[in-house]
Amino acid sequence: MIELLVKLLINAFVLILITRLVPGFQVDSLVTAIVTALLLGLVNTFIKPVVVLLTLPINVITLGLFTFVINAVILLVVANLVSGFSIQNFGTALIAAIILSIINGLLSLLTRSSS
Repeated sequence: MIELLVKLLINAFVLILITRLVPGFQVDSLVTAIVTALLLGLVNTFIKPVVVLLTLPINVITLGLFTFVINAVILLVVANLVSGFSIQNFGTALIAAIILSIINGLLSLLTRSSS
């Protein structure tokens, strides 16, 4: 349970960091970032696997790069659901999805090696 809470807080802080790095990506407050991270976690747990399975042929053709497009669309959907979280356009969502994936990948490597 503590690990899940730590990951949620890390994702919230990463979202706030992305607001500093990517113009057009806005998170109004820490509470908004936490709610967004929670909703992203739920969508990534329950909906993303189905979407990835349905888009498997194009994902194989693009050697997995289409996953960034899926992540960008998920970010846009969550931005429409959470008040105080906004993304200007698809390009901004794509850049943010790439940064979010890279940072989460690095963090998971660090936490995996220390366990």
